[in-house]
Amino acid sequence: MISMVPFTGKVLTEERLELGEGPSYDALTDCLWWFDILGKTLCQLHIASGNFTKHELPFLGSVFAVVDDKQHLLASDKGLFLRDAVSGTLRPYVEIEPGKAENRSNDGRMHPSGALWIGTMSRTAETGAGAIYHVAGTTVTKLFNAVSIPNSICFSPDGTIGYFNDSKVNHLMRVSVDPATGLPTGEPSVLIDQSARTTGVIDGSVVDAEGTIWNANWDGGAVDRYAPDGRQIARYEMPARRVTCPAFFGAKFDRLAVTSCFEGLSAEALKTDPLAGATFELGIAVQGRAEPRFKL
Repeated sequence: MISMVPFTGKVLTEERLELGEGPSYDALTDCLWWFDILGKTLCQLHIASGNFTKHELPFLGSVFAVVDDKQHLLASDKGLFLRDAVSGTLRPYVEIEPGKAENRSNDGRMHPSGALWIGTMSRTAETGAGAIYHVAGTTVTKLFNAVSIPNSICFSPDGTIGYFNDSKVNHLMRVSVDPATGLPTGEPSVLIDQSARTTGVIDGSVVDAEGTIWNANWDGGAVDRYAPDGRQIARYEMPARRVTCPAFFGAKFDRLAVTSCFEGLSAEALKTDPLAGATFELGIAVQGRAEPRFKL
């Protein structure tokens, strides 16, 4: 049994988000970016100054990636958009699921090759309604079909292994990947099986420079750390039950940010979870790494 490590971190911002998700750090500007998916908001925190800014969006955004010093890539229910880094102006880039207006984007992450893996799901979390796609330039390829709630998309440092989860199944899957393209080269297998758990769901994950996996356990109030073979190394207590996704940040990528949400919590439940929806720093030193840039 892995013992729970008490929370030693801090609240990065107390702004409460209904569905805080998709954190990503841009070292060019020293900014942490993340979303309130349901609130149609892109959040920006300048780390050195602590200045926090909310940018309204015309869609449900869920994934942020840096293209270069002039533009960002955003994934949303309306497809992928390029965002001007200075003005915030948005322009359509490519559609993910044309004709499926009932779906929205969810978890996703950049592969070291410069390709994006992006998951989609029904707005009502209908079973099997979503999928996971690979986007290289403007070429969109469906990788895995009949996914309900795609989460935990991340990659080994060398790009040879991909991970993902369907939160309705609660299996962290492992698949071999071509490091040059980000496309799978084999069939997925179960790495971690949490399907028998009565509380706690594998949500967003990120892989550090050592290849270990840091996972936000939604409704479990914890961040779990796993070895590449699936063995659990540690469990870190969080001050909110529904943590959603981690991200490395800071000049040395040695800090870990964790988003959370209050989606689905009753008024009574919120009384016992007052920091639900806040964004946190875990408070321990990690060996993180930069997120790859998206290649147009």
